[in-house]
Amino acid sequence: MKVAFFSTKAYDRQFFNQANEKYQHELVYFEPRLDHTTASLAAGFPAVCLFVNDQADAKTLETLAANGTKLLALRCAGFNQVDLKSAARLGIKVMRVPAYSPYSVAEHAVGLILMLNRRLYRAYNRVRDDNFALDGLLGFDLHGCTVGIIGTGKIGMVFAEIMRGFGCQLLGYDAYPNKIFETLGAARYVELPELLENSDIISLHCPLLPETYHIINAETIAQMKPGVMLINTSRGQLVDTQAVIEGIKSGQIGYLGIDVYEQEDNLFFEDLSDTVIQDDTFQLLQSFPNVVITAHQAFFTRNALTSIAETTLTNISDFEQGRSSDNEVKYEEKVVSKTPA
Repeated sequence: MKVAFFSTKAYDRQFFNQANEKYQHELVYFEPRLDHTTASLAAGFPAVCLFVNDQADAKTLETLAANGTKLLALRCAGFNQVDLKSAARLGIKVMRVPAYSPYSVAEHAVGLILMLNRRLYRAYNRVRDDNFALDGLLGFDLHGCTVGIIGTGKIGMVFAEIMRGFGCQLLGYDAYPNKIFETLGAARYVELPELLENSDIISLHCPLLPETYHIINAETIAQMKPGVMLINTSRGQLVDTQAVIEGIKSGQIGYLGIDVYEQEDNLFFEDLSDTVIQDDTFQLLQSFPNVVITAHQAFFTRNALTSIAETTLTNISDFEQGRSSDNEVKYEEKVVSKTPA
């Protein structure tokens, strides 16, 4: 099948070309992001492959459908960038990669915790400048801390297992509880206010849905333990960035580690080192000494990229052969009521 890939980098081409030796699809790579201005590039392609910051809104989907596209193959787990109602109306099937390497994201979240706690970013730069002083590098033992985990799916469960290994107490919050979670020693489910009030570290591992949009906001931040560490490796829009900034300035949030950002579309995955970034909010976040930002790289391991390519190409083959797949994302009114952009 002929497939148009959007938002591609060299690593995408490397891993998909390797995986495609088995499938023999015709893969055509485009560097631009998918939106209504670039959708015409996919004219004549029955399948389009997109990533997290591509936009498949109604206008984009109408152009794709008019030019013959029948399948959107997401090479990611989240599908908030797709207007599922419009896709269903236009007869475009949507498939995704529900799981690739949950270890990649969970381990990155732990890396952010360690970097923030032990000020590793600051220590590294000091030693390079021959400054071996320890002032300002004081951390705390993770052992005995209470870690709140919002979302206990595959990634959240791996994260929970790792933090349990550190000797942490675990509090979980999930609309769909996982029975295995409470078998992890001192792990238990609680309501969100209790998790916020009692957690030393809070890590987000939930999808972006109408119910989770800005789940971290001024009200929920006020319920947190003063000096809390907040980690987000899921979706930027789970967090109200302005409210988090106020929380950092007041000291309510003592540490912030994020791999995603609300307005990352025009920033992440690009080299902007020779430009002046116009996003004042992002620039302010970067200025805080207790904030660590990585550029949506939590998924970025060899294992994950191999799995993503394999699953995506399998999805495309299933569609081509008319086979049903559990990886299809179907429109449901309760799931895709309008999500703020």
